[in-house]
Amino acid sequence: MGFIGWIVLGLIAGAIAKAIMPGNQGGGWLMTLILGVVGAILGGWIGSALFNVNINEFWSISTWLLAIVGSLIVLAIWGFVTKGRSRA
Repeated sequence: MGFIGWIVLGLIAGAIAKAIMPGNQGGGWLMTLILGVVGAILGGWIGSALFNVNINEFWSISTWLLAIVGSLIVLAIWGFVTKGRSRA
């Protein structure tokens, strides 16, 4: 799967992760989508490195699950980092 495929997958996975994860992580939807792309890349890396999962197909369920789980991980970290910040 190419770079553009990972971007599209990350944008969708970020939106799904935002819908799944409760609470306010801060940053709005744009930051959530950017974090989704980072999470999709992280999930793909974790899946291929640790679990030897083939992530070459866009429509594979394992690719989508890894991207969503990676996005949830990145969103959770982002939530912890921005928890004490206030918007001015």
